[in-house]
Amino acid sequence: MRKLALIAGISVAAATLSACGSSGGVFNRDRPDEFAVSRQAPLVIPPDFSLTPPTPGAVRPQSVSASQQALDALFGGPQQRSGVEGAALDRAGSPDAAIRSQVGDPKTQITDKGATTRDIVAAPEGDGQDAKASVPQ
Repeated sequence: MRKLALIAGISVAAATLSACGSSGGVFNRDRPDEFAVSRQAPLVIPPDFSLTPPTPGAVRPQSVSASQQALDALFGGPQQRSGVEGAALDRAGSPDAAIRSQVGDPKTQITDKGATTRDIVAAPEGDGQDAKASVPQ
């Protein structure tokens, strides 16, 4: 029984390693060369030779802080606002600087949404098969 297992193991290993060969077989077919598909563009000398080399230690003119780069990437940087957007922002006014501190303050006025909202928030999660809607008359 051990000899049979040894012979089976050697034959499986030989079959597996034979697939690593690079000549002949089912997998040897003509394929396109991905590097021969497109040509490399030739190097071109820039036409503007009036550029001055940078001064060592000078601040780069195009350097922007990381936070400003993130804001520009998210919101597109400073742009012209439409008339409607400008009017809405003017009517909204400037935000209160301490708004985050006031939200958790017990003296902050809140609106009681009632028992229905609490029931909706506390409702068990389900697939909606037993959901019913009724309109009070």
